Amino acid sequence: MSTDYLAARATLGARLRELRTEGGMNGKDFAAWLGWQPSKISRLELGKQTPSHADLRAWADAAGRPDAVAELTGRLNGLATYYRTWRRQLAGGHRARQELAIAETARTRITRGLEVACIPGLFQTAEYARHVFTANAEFRQSPRDTEAAVRKRMQRQDALYEPGRTFRFLVWEGALRTLVCPRGVMAAQLDRLIARIGLDTVELGIIPFTARLRRTPSHGFWIYDTRLVIVETINAEMWLDDADSLALYARAWDWLAEAAVYGHRAHRLIARARASLDLP
Repeated sequence: MSTDYLAARATLGARLRELRTEGGMNGKDFAAWLGWQPSKISRLELGKQTPSHADLRAWADAAGRPDAVAELTGRLNGLATYYRTWRRQLAGGHRARQELAIAETARTRITRGLEVACIPGLFQTAEYARHVFTANAEFRQSPRDTEAAVRKRMQRQDALYEPGRTFRFLVWEGALRTLVCPRGVMAAQLDRLIARIGLDTVELGIIPFTARLRRTPSHGFWIYDTRLVIVETINAEMWLDDADSLALYARAWDWLAEAAVYGHRAHRLIARARASLDLP
């Protein structure tokens, strides 16, 4: 059993304890109310035992919070895929994670994504990707296999030219202006992004700074068909495949897509960002 699974189960246990204490009951009385041994209450709250769906329903009812059943069930459903720390994923470098991305892309017909601080990997130039991988390896103190990772990221982009696939991406305007690389590299990257607008497999929307938003683009995420959402945080990736998470992120994507501009308007925003680099 992975340490990530155990960490997620401990988080669920902490939430169970919170619901019990908010209901004003000590562990012994709570166990008596449920007809359980007190040791079971302790094991569940400490993350030492995985609850069943029936356990969660009974717990929520006993705590006077039947409305919490959906939340608890969602947490339980997501335990197996919920938390993958970068320390574990990048133990051998970035290449392995890129190979995993290639496999997920190959399984997917419609890929939707949002990026708020960098250009999506599927649209990156090799030089831009090189700077991204180098910075990430330094920050996460992971092995540097930059060139192998760049080659795999470029290989993944082959999927953009495969008939029958669709890539629908939203990019926050700030990502067009965030310098994670030298200005010349960024200029070439923005040129590449403009070129991707013309691909029949790609729908690229730019969310302008001035757009009226129903939902702020707080972090990036990728949706693979209707089966998986991958969310990146500073210390981990969340792989979410439960129905509630899929519906939530699909709604977030739809709301942000309403504020995006496409075609020549997207082209204009990218060109404006390129001009701001003030290259000779």
